[in-house]
Formats: sequence, C-alpha cells, structure tokens
Amino acid sequence: MKFKAILFVLLSLPFLISNTNNHEYYVSVTVVEYAKKEQSLQIISQIFIDDFETLIRKRFDESITLAIDDESEMVDTYMTKYLKDKLKILVNGKTVNFTFIGKEYKDDIAYCYLEVENVSKLESIEITNQILFDVFSGQQNIVRLKVYEKNKSFLLVPDNDVCLLNFN
Repeated sequence: MKFKAILFVLLSLPFLISNTNNHEYYVSVTVVEYAKKEQSLQIISQIFIDDFETLIRKRFDESITLAIDDESEMVDTYMTKYLKDKLKILVNGKTVNFTFIGKEYKDDIAYCYLEVENVSKLESIEITNQILFDVFSGQQNIVRLKVYEKNKSFLLVPDNDVCLLNFN
C-alpha cells in the first residue's frame, strides 16, 4: 500500500507542479545522492516557491517575497536556518551537517542545493524531513535516495518523518 501511495505521488508530481499560485497538494521532493568520487552527499530539495514564501513570512519576515529581481539578501539566511532545523541527516549513525550551496527558481519550484562533505564510507543513511510540516497539515515530503546503485523512495508525513537505508 505504501508503494502505491509513493507511486501515485511521483506520477502526480508533474501535474502538481504548475504555473498557478494555488495548489491543493503540499509536496516537497528531496533527492540525496552519494557521490563516491567526491566523497559527498549531494542534496537537492524542491519546494513550491509560494509555500516556502508563506513559511518564511510566518517564521522570519512578513515582508519577504521570493523569486523577484530585488529579493532580500536575507532569503538565503532564512532558507539555510530553516532547512538546518527541519532536515536532519545521520550517516553511519552519526549526525552530519550540510552546507547550503545556493538556490535557484524554476517555474513554481525553489531548488535548494545542499552538500555533506567528507563521507568516505556509507553504511547507513537516515533522513528526518519535517519541511513545511509546521505550516501545512497536509504536507508530504518525498525523499529519494540514490546510493551505491540503489534507488529508494520514501513518502514522509508528520506522523512518520524518518527514513532509513542500510547498506550492510
């Protein structure tokens, strides 16, 4: 049943991501890929711009507007602070910190680029993703892990916000 739910969300995602400001589904997608050669986890979190803007306005600054030419310099600071609070990563059972590399906007989506460096060996990875759970009760977060030729997807909801993948 869980597989069907994940498949439904993944197949529906192109329809959910449209050029309208209103949408009835609240979904983010976070892709975590292990780059063995670079010994790093490369992460892209995709979040609807209007949802992220709503969050930043409620949490940090009511005057912030995203994806405009004269966007506040504080946006990256707010995004970094929020993502570090709501996205937790454990590698081999130990908490690791990511670096916010930057962001870009495409269509209605904010793409946030993150990286965890110095990951020489990956035996397990655990992700806690609570992005936007504090703003939208219907929020769902898809986490896709691409590690050692394995691809695994998880659908995280407020009552189940952790996924774990072991490689032993």
